Amino acid sequence: MEAVQRLFDQNRAWSANIRAHDAQFFENLSHQQSPAYLWIGCSDSRVPASQIVGLLPGELFVHRNVANLVVHTDLNCLSVMQYAVDALKVKHVIVCGHYGCGGVHAALRNQRVGLVDHWLRHVRDVVEKHETQLTAIAQESSRWARLCELNVIEQALNVCQTTIVRDCWQRGQSLTVHGWIYNLQDGLLRDLNFCAAQANEVAAAYQTAITRQ
Repeated sequence: MEAVQRLFDQNRAWSANIRAHDAQFFENLSHQQSPAYLWIGCSDSRVPASQIVGLLPGELFVHRNVANLVVHTDLNCLSVMQYAVDALKVKHVIVCGHYGCGGVHAALRNQRVGLVDHWLRHVRDVVEKHETQLTAIAQESSRWARLCELNVIEQALNVCQTTIVRDCWQRGQSLTVHGWIYNLQDGLLRDLNFCAAQANEVAAAYQTAITRQ
């Protein structure tokens, strides 16, 4: 119980620190949220979305799953995306993976790890799509890192191909889709050069991201 109690103690300290800087912060936050960004990231506990971009509660809408996937049959992810785009009117959707992703590594090695194997089948699809590029990389650690990047790029493309984003662009709403990756070893983000702000930019954004390393 002591380990759990520590979380309550830290919560009180965190709340007090926020209120010391802005006494009305939580009161104002309770009435509405107006984030400019939707973050689609990995569930990995080492990648705390709001913290690594220095944003406060209410400034970043977040969806996380194993290996930061955007699957066209995943109603959880699609519901988050639709609410973010249609209701919250976010300006940016950021797909952010990270180097050293265990899910990506399992897919690369075609390892059986349990129920999550079904989910990681989508990463295996990325492996097969880019097999020529990946097999040309001799060192496994470098191949793993490249697959982490390629997976982000493919998921950003999937975001752009949803009816949610297509409809958003068609009605003239401002929305830019990005592909980023996070380095656990230095805490820094890297832009993978996938950036699309309208439908006719998607193909070029994808090609740019795929060819740059």
